[in-house]
Amino acid sequence: MTAARSPLSPTDRPQLGLRERKKIKTREGIRAATYALIKEQGYDATTIEQIAERAEVSPSTVFRYFPTKEDIVLTDEYDPLMLEELRNRPAGESWLDSVRHVMHLAIEANNREDPEVARMRAHLSVQVPAVRSRMVESMSATGRLLREAIAERHGLDPDSIEVRVYAMSFIGGLMEASMYWAENDFEGELSDLVDRALDVLEHGLPTENT
Repeated sequence: MTAARSPLSPTDRPQLGLRERKKIKTREGIRAATYALIKEQGYDATTIEQIAERAEVSPSTVFRYFPTKEDIVLTDEYDPLMLEELRNRPAGESWLDSVRHVMHLAIEANNREDPEVARMRAHLSVQVPAVRSRMVESMSATGRLLREAIAERHGLDPDSIEVRVYAMSFIGGLMEASMYWAENDFEGELSDLVDRALDVLEHGLPTENT
């Protein structure tokens, strides 16, 4: 079994041009400013104007990159990279093993950059209704990308009901794992909860004696 080619790092990717690297840097700066302000004063008290000032950009620039404040919290550069990683997995590998591998890479990448970011996102998705609502929309977009990878792997139509249900079962399971983690005060490792979620998708519900 071959290893994935990249560590899921959104920066320092040689195929990106200077303009795209600058865009990523700007997005990351806006995110960093947002996380810092939320940590200092809470989500509701944090305004777009404050974020722009902290990130040293204009409010219009913030809105150009992120349509809503919720998008700043929830979006990242990983979805396209995760799709690329899935496509690079060995053809003979089971789909569950491919997803498990890529999810572990994504969690490790998040932990390398800032382990508190994943906790903040999960906490806000539980505590702030607007973030939770936007998260559902965001995960639907991720599901559409996942459908492409599933369809390519299995030679199916990405718009078929079977592929749509299969893809969103993964998305729903991963979302619930993140929320469960936050609801239980971040006890244990998120990667372990992701593994448990994927085990349910693969084997079904455990019996009482398991």
